[in-house]
Amino acid sequence: MPSVSRRKFLFTTGIALSAVVFAEDTVIREPNHPELVRLEMPLARLPPALDGFTIAQLSDFHYDPIFSVTPIRRAIEIVNRLHPDLVVLTGDFVTIPIYALHDHQESAKAAEPCAKLLSELTSRLGSIAVLGNHDVRSDPELVTHALQDYGIRVLCNQSLPIEQDGSRFWLCGLDSADREPNMQRALDGVPQTESVVLLMHEPDFADHASAKPIDLQLSGHSHGGQIWIPGIGAPWLPPFARKYPRGRYKVRGLPLYTNIGLGTIRLPMRLNCTPEVTLITLRSPETTKSDNRSVYTTRDSG
Repeated sequence: MPSVSRRKFLFTTGIALSAVVFAEDTVIREPNHPELVRLEMPLARLPPALDGFTIAQLSDFHYDPIFSVTPIRRAIEIVNRLHPDLVVLTGDFVTIPIYALHDHQESAKAAEPCAKLLSELTSRLGSIAVLGNHDVRSDPELVTHALQDYGIRVLCNQSLPIEQDGSRFWLCGLDSADREPNMQRALDGVPQTESVVLLMHEPDFADHASAKPIDLQLSGHSHGGQIWIPGIGAPWLPPFARKYPRGRYKVRGLPLYTNIGLGTIRLPMRLNCTPEVTLITLRSPETTKSDNRSVYTTRDSG
């Protein structure tokens, strides 16, 4: 039996240890430790009385009792420490498996334990959700009922006034791009002079939303690619998340923020795509101007 040289042994051991460290980081550490992203976001038509209103955004849960339940629980803990005015959930509570023979309606059953867990979120005005592409491709009625049974309102091509101190803005929720998003129906009855925050699972819809009287779009869907290579980007991104896959954008004047999400699909791993809780503080342009306050983004481990 040939002898193994010390150099070859050390090289092989080094490769093996590097693989172990890489696997631990991408499968165990990073996917399970959400970070908190804080945004200051001026809205062009936000009344001064609503300056400082806070929205916590969570997205892309892909509930699984093994892989996603830990980051979801930790995200809930972060949100509840923040005491936001409102929580918004931008879709994909369940997962459609990659193999075609799977019963898609069976996937929707994960919505119930996901909704039960998310019902632990606390905020002054509660939690409001829109559906994602996995939700509408499974059983959207079952997913919707599960969420609403646990006190989470679902907006589907609808708008809801958010009122405070005699002033208001509108929260608009659209259906997923995989089904029938209808902006005209959603904005029916919304005064054109009043501020609108759009919840839309797919960020690239901002190309259409920018032509409407929308002040801010909040989206998810991309997972940030799950793997992000510096200088290159994500090896793969889903349709409708290839133009605006992560972070802050301005699309023809429309501010857009794409949340990286909490869960994973296909492979339970993340690299340079840490799960995210976003805390958005809305600012009135009058207050921002008078205070000389600049828009900023900060990140911390929550």
